[in-house]
Amino acid sequence: MNALVPLPVLLPLCVTGLKLAIGPRLQRFQRFISLAVLGAVLVLSVLLMIAADRHGPLSVHLGDFAPPIGITLVADRLAGLMLTVSSAVTLLVHVYSLGQGMADRDDQTPVGVFHPAYLILVAGVSCTFLAGDLVNLYVGFEIMLVASFVLLTIGGTATRIRAGSTYVIISLFSSVLFLVAIAMTYAFAGTVNFAQLAGRLQEAPDGARTLLEAMLLTVFAIKAAVFPLAAWLPDSYPTAPAPVTAVFAGLLTKVGVYSMLRTQTLLFPGHRLGDLLMLAALASMVVGILGAVAQTDLKRVLSFTLISHIGYMVFGIALAGRGSISGAIVYVAHHITVQTTLFLVAGLVERRDGTTELTRLGGLARSAPLVAVLFFVPAMNLAGIPPLSGFIGKVGLMRAGIDNGGGWAWALVAGSAATSLLTLYVMAKVWNLAFWRDAPPGAEGEGVVLESAGDEPGDDGDDEEDEEDPAAGAGRGLPVPAGAVVSAGLLGQSITTTKRLPWPMLLATGAAVALGLLYTVLGGPLTTFTEAAAAELLARTPYIEAVLGR
Repeated sequence: MNALVPLPVLLPLCVTGLKLAIGPRLQRFQRFISLAVLGAVLVLSVLLMIAADRHGPLSVHLGDFAPPIGITLVADRLAGLMLTVSSAVTLLVHVYSLGQGMADRDDQTPVGVFHPAYLILVAGVSCTFLAGDLVNLYVGFEIMLVASFVLLTIGGTATRIRAGSTYVIISLFSSVLFLVAIAMTYAFAGTVNFAQLAGRLQEAPDGARTLLEAMLLTVFAIKAAVFPLAAWLPDSYPTAPAPVTAVFAGLLTKVGVYSMLRTQTLLFPGHRLGDLLMLAALASMVVGILGAVAQTDLKRVLSFTLISHIGYMVFGIALAGRGSISGAIVYVAHHITVQTTLFLVAGLVERRDGTTELTRLGGLARSAPLVAVLFFVPAMNLAGIPPLSGFIGKVGLMRAGIDNGGGWAWALVAGSAATSLLTLYVMAKVWNLAFWRDAPPGAEGEGVVLESAGDEPGDDGDDEEDEEDPAAGAGRGLPVPAGAVVSAGLLGQSITTTKRLPWPMLLATGAAVALGLLYTVLGGPLTTFTEAAAAELLARTPYIEAVLGR
């Protein structure tokens, strides 16, 4: 079974090489092999999760080089669960993207872009979850960075290039800081292997340990968008196409949270920066949700709720108890799925009505009841309405805070409750504006586009042309005949509105909603699994013995 550990990384990379060789040709074959490899990664992830649960952590030293020389990959309960959830989500998002037709536009570029970049992103995520040392964790981050910049700027519009450039600058800064932290770690301990560091860092001077912990936490906090290091996120994610935004929001920030979980439990047990983490968790919750309250665009609302709910996960890491770590793991799995689903629904709304600006939406509960249901269920899940999985995760975290009994812990419990109520308010606001109220004037009918790709500020246009081409009046807020296909420049994107949403988009979104509900149905087994994962993380011995063989 150990031989399966590298495959979630190797399979997407090998297929990426094949796709680059094919280029823009054989579109159907490209779709098939993309879905096939993502399905295979999902099956492998499930097998690794089950094996890790039954037999303990699995490890493999590539090339049979032992630490600290070789590349070590490790799959324990936490890594197995994260791989499984991420593989399921990336498969569904890819199905969604095929329905949206994003990949079909690859023939406009010299080589196919979307499929290879997406698979490289999947490989980077898998590498991060399986990394057994700091260097390979860094490599996983860089693989994701290269792929994410391509995906963020796909289409080459000015808005996307600007947002992508901001993302890359911030990511490169964190990468440099990460490299410095790795060099300092090696100088102190003579290794970067997690299992070896778990013992050697305990012998390092307290000041050196605290410095390394602070540097690594800063790197991971930037990746996870923890306040106050989250200013880049609301302006970067909403500009990307819906599938890209969905997988970024659902997965990439959780890679940072996962790295915090791994290093804080394995390398820095009894960490000295717990109070600082609690402060960051509380600030992320409060500032993020207040930012969401102030927004009028659905994608920006979801971006700020993303920052806010990262605070719940940091809350669990900061308390560093078995119950809190278990609650944090539940919430990571829940949030990956629910946040991805909500961004997919935002893409459905955008494709149907040409905008995600809430002031321009309305009446979707009557005109698109299926889309309304697909939004309502994950929205309530995000708000933590019982008995959904969001409620299970939040109750676990708040119970751990109460059991802790400290001042910061009680402050986080109060902040968690307030953030949950404000999240419910934000979701109710979105529901009321976009779905429940009547459509505002000038936005009646499906396929209405309020901006068009050719419109520039101050361009009065030609009304005679509007009469000849009904779609041309979209730039001035004029209704377009239901079912018309119109290109519109919204946040730098090219949106094609259709009366009937493509079935792969609906199928993928519905499956994502079902996956979120599955966490509720399997709440008991899921909690049992995460408690075992938390105990394994805090014990450290099973991980160390699996890697070092003693």
